[in-house]
Amino acid sequence: MRVDQPLMRRSAPLSPQRVCEEDQPLVIIVDDDASIREALCELILSAGFQPVSFASTRELLDAHILDRPGCLILDVRMPGASGLHLQSHLAENGIAKPIIFLTGHGDIPMTVQAMKAGAVDFLTKPVRDQTLLDAVTAAIAVDGERRAEAAIAKRNIERLETLTQREREVLHEVARGRLNKQIAYDLGISEVTVKLHRSNVMHKMEAASIGELIRAWETLPAQMRQGGRVGL
Repeated sequence: MRVDQPLMRRSAPLSPQRVCEEDQPLVIIVDDDASIREALCELILSAGFQPVSFASTRELLDAHILDRPGCLILDVRMPGASGLHLQSHLAENGIAKPIIFLTGHGDIPMTVQAMKAGAVDFLTKPVRDQTLLDAVTAAIAVDGERRAEAAIAKRNIERLETLTQREREVLHEVARGRLNKQIAYDLGISEVTVKLHRSNVMHKMEAASIGELIRAWETLPAQMRQGGRVGL
């Protein structure tokens, strides 16, 4: 598939500054075969997505663009670190990037390994254009959902940090389903004081109901919801 010069420029690795100027999700392609990279970039562009390609996982990591919304299309076997190694590296560093594997050398154990590690899809070359585009669309949707959940959690963490230590203790007990009188007994304070703290918690967490408060609580990282009074 012939790729014209403008496409070649758009599919070349981008500087972090240039890439981050765009809000559009980025489809990151990593494949050591230049002809495959060009063909994939052309296909991704034709579907209205923005592609960027790299010949190796090292080139990708050096570009510092993994925080950009979007997904990855990875070849499995490449010189240097493989696509599977990159998947493990991202997981170890807490980078939840949706990955589509596209390879001409796949087998069942490799597929199982990739899917168990969270890959969106594992496709074998040659692949139908629509099959790949469907996988890209699904991966971008997954990334959007993750980012939305992360934004909600970040907002609720910031709100949690405005609570006093006692208010956090009351919140923890409310989240456990404890009644005001039970919380008062456990914390050694009056029921009136519990009601006051509970009201402050509702206000600071911007929750209009206990249901909203519990949902906000459940978005917090597990380590912030465990341990009762300690570590909150």
